Amino acid sequence: MEIWINPACSKCRSAVSLLDAEGADYTVRRYLEDVPSPDEIRAVLGRLGLEPWDITRTGEAEAKELGLADWPRDADARDRWITALAEHPKLIQRPIITADDGTAVVGRTDEAVRDALGR
Repeated sequence: MEIWINPACSKCRSAVSLLDAEGADYTVRRYLEDVPSPDEIRAVLGRLGLEPWDITRTGEAEAKELGLADWPRDADARDRWITALAEHPKLIQRPIITADDGTAVVGRTDEAVRDALGR
C-alpha cells in the first residue's frame, strides 16, 4: 500500500494517522517532491477508475492560471490533463491510497481510508 501525501494537508495527516492507528503496512510518497510521471498518473487513474479531471484540484491558483475550467473533459483532452497534473503536482487531489488489491481510493474521509485498508 502506498499513500500520496502533501504533509501540509490536514486530510493527508488524518489519513496517515488512521493508517498508523490501524497498524497498516504502507509507504509514503510526498508527491510534491517525488512527482509522479504521466505514466504513473495514468496507472493510478486506472486503479481509481477515474479521469484526470476527477482528481484535479480546480480551485488551486495554478488551475486558474492554466484555465482548467475551460478545458474539455473528454478522451481527446485526457493526455493534456495528465500532462498538467505531472507538471503541476499541486493540482493532484490528495491523499491517494493505492490498495493491496490493485485498486486505489482518494482518502479524503476516514471511511475512504478504511475502505482502502479492507481491500
